[in-house]
Amino acid sequence: MNRQSTKKALILPFVIMTLTAIALVVVWFVFNQLVAGIATIVLVIIIIGTAFMVRQALQKLDSYVDNLSGHISEGSNFAIKNLPIGMIILDENENIEWMNRFMSERLNRNVISDPVNEVYPNILKQLEKTQEIEINENEYHYRVRYSEKEHVLYFFDITKEVYTNELYESSKPIIATLFLDNYDEITQNMNDTQKSEINSMVTRVISRWATEHNIYFKRYSSDQFVAYLNQNILNEIEATNFSILSQLREKSVGYRAQLTLSIGVGEGSENLIDLGELSQSGLDLALGRGGDQVAIKHINGNVRFYGGKTDPMEKRTRVRARVISHALKDILMEGDKVIIMGHKRPDLDAIGAAIGVSRFAMMNNLDAYIVLNESDIDPTLRRVMDAVNEKPELKDRFITSDEAWDIMTSKTTLVVVDTHKPEMVIDENILNKANRKVVIDHHRRGESFISSPLLVYMEPYASSTAELVTELLEYQPTEQRLTRLESTVMFAGIIVDTRNFTLRTGSRTFDAASYLRAHGADTILTQHFLKDDLDTYINRTELIQTVKLQDNGVAIAHGSDEKIYHPVTVAQAADELLSLDGVEASYVIARREDNVVGMSARSLGAVNVQLTMEALGGGGHLTNAATQLKDVTVDEAIEKLQQAITEQMSRSENS
Repeated sequence: MNRQSTKKALILPFVIMTLTAIALVVVWFVFNQLVAGIATIVLVIIIIGTAFMVRQALQKLDSYVDNLSGHISEGSNFAIKNLPIGMIILDENENIEWMNRFMSERLNRNVISDPVNEVYPNILKQLEKTQEIEINENEYHYRVRYSEKEHVLYFFDITKEVYTNELYESSKPIIATLFLDNYDEITQNMNDTQKSEINSMVTRVISRWATEHNIYFKRYSSDQFVAYLNQNILNEIEATNFSILSQLREKSVGYRAQLTLSIGVGEGSENLIDLGELSQSGLDLALGRGGDQVAIKHINGNVRFYGGKTDPMEKRTRVRARVISHALKDILMEGDKVIIMGHKRPDLDAIGAAIGVSRFAMMNNLDAYIVLNESDIDPTLRRVMDAVNEKPELKDRFITSDEAWDIMTSKTTLVVVDTHKPEMVIDENILNKANRKVVIDHHRRGESFISSPLLVYMEPYASSTAELVTELLEYQPTEQRLTRLESTVMFAGIIVDTRNFTLRTGSRTFDAASYLRAHGADTILTQHFLKDDLDTYINRTELIQTVKLQDNGVAIAHGSDEKIYHPVTVAQAADELLSLDGVEASYVIARREDNVVGMSARSLGAVNVQLTMEALGGGGHLTNAATQLKDVTVDEAIEKLQQAITEQMSRSENS
C-alpha cells in the first residue's frame, strides 16, 4: 500500500461522519430551527477543528514515512555492502557491473567490467548444470548460487566450515599392521646373539621412523607390529612413498640379510573394529602381491599400493606346501566332484596346473574335469590338445563350459588356477554358480579377487602355478602317479613361465622340474609343444622390428593399428626384446580385437613393470605384466604408456 492510499484510508471515515452530521442538522431544521441553528454553529466549529487536526496528523505521517524510508534505504545499502555474503551483479554481456564491499575487499583488485568467467573460470557454465557449486579463491572457500533473472551471483563464505571438515578428516584414526615378510627364513639359522642384533636393528629403525612421524607402535610378536596414527600423519607418510620400506631393507644388508617389510593400512572409518579388519585385509593383500609393499585399504573398497620394487623372495621352507596339500585334500573330499578352470585363452601353465589338480583329485578317488572351450585353444595349445586326444583317459577330463554347468551341484568344488581375478576366468557364470571355491595362483594379488574361497594358495615367489601344483602332488598318495603326458605338459608350463629357467627361477623350481622329469616329463615333446608356426614367427618379427630403445633402458615396440595380433605373439615379442643389449624393460603394444589394444610388459628385475601395467588397469608380476585398453588406437595406447612410465620413474626418484 502506497502513501496516497494510506491517506485516503484515514480521511474517508472523517468525511463520512461530517456528511452524516450535516444530514442530521438539516433534519433538525424541519422540527426545531433554534436547536438546529445552534447545532450548525457547533458542527462548523468541530469540522474546522477536526480538519485542522487531520491535516496536522497527515503532515506528521508524511514526515514519519519520509524519515523511515530514508532509514530503510540507508540500512539496506549498509547491509548489502557489509553483510558477510558476497554479491556480484553482471551486465547483459556477463561482465562484472558491481560488487559489494565483501567481495571487493577479498578480491583485492579491480575487476569491474571484466568477464566473470575470467575472474572465476567457467563459473556460469558450472552453474548451468547445478544450482550450487563450491569454489575456492585464495584462502577463501565459497558456496555460489546464481539468480539468472536478476543476473546476481551470491557467494556464501564456507571457509570455516571447510576448515572444520579438513580438521575432522585429518584427525580420523588409522590403524596399520606391519609384518616382516621373511623374518623366519632369515633368522632360522641364526644364533641367539645374531637374532638379538637383528631384532634390535628392526625395532630401532621402525622406532625412529615412528617418532619422526608421531606414530605410536607396538611390537606384539617377533615379526609383527601394530601402529596407530591419524589421516594427517598418513598423508605425510604417503608423500614420502613409505620410505620405511627402503630404510629397513638397506639397514638389514649390514646384518648379512635382506629383511623386507609389508604394511596393511585401514582408513575411512571411525569404527576401530572396521579399521582393524581393513588393516589386516590390506596386509593380506600386500603379502599376496609378494610383500615389501604397502596396501592402504579404504572402507569403500578402494586400495592404494606403495613399494613392491623387489622381486618376491623364495621361501626355503616347504611346510606351507605340505599344509596346503593336506588342506586341499580335505576340502576336495568334502565335495562330490572337482571342476578345474583357468583363465581366458589359457597358456601351458594354466593347462598344466589344471591337469595336475585333476591328477591330485584322482589320487584321492574323485572325479575331476577341466573346463576348456574350443574358442580358447590357440596354436600352441592345439598341439597339446592333439596329444591329449590320443589319450582317452586324459581326453575325457576336458569338458566345455556348458557341460560343466550341467554337471555342477551345490557340493561340487571349483578350483581356479593361474588367476585370481573373477573377470579373467574362462566362464564367470560357472564361478558364480560354485558354492565351494579354491584359488591356486602365482601372480601378485590385485584388487579384484574371487569372493569367498574356501582355500587360497598364492605364492608370488613361485615361477608358475604348475610349480605350486607339483609341490602339492608330492604330498599325496603315490598309487596313481602322473603319466608321461601329464608330467610333460606341467613341465612345459614351467618352461614357458620361466623362459627356459631364466626368470623367477628359484631352487624349488628346479626341485619341481626334477620331480616331473622323474615322472616321465619328455623334454623333446616339450620342445614340440613350444614350436612356432611360420605366421607366428613372421608376426613376432614384425613387432620386434618397430622397437625404439629409450635412454632409461625401456624398449617399446608396436604393431599396425589395422592388424590384429595374437596375445601370445605379443608376449613372445616382449620376451625376446629383453635379449637385446641395453634393454632393462620391454613393452609391446598391438591390437587384440577390433576395439581392444593389448600390451605386454617384461623386465629383468630393475624395473617394476607390474606398477606400470596397474596404472593402466592391468597387473601381473614385477618382471611380467600386461593390460588391455578399450576404444583407443595403438598410438594413443603408446602415449598412455609413456605417461605411466614417466609417472612411475618420477615416484621412484622421489622415494
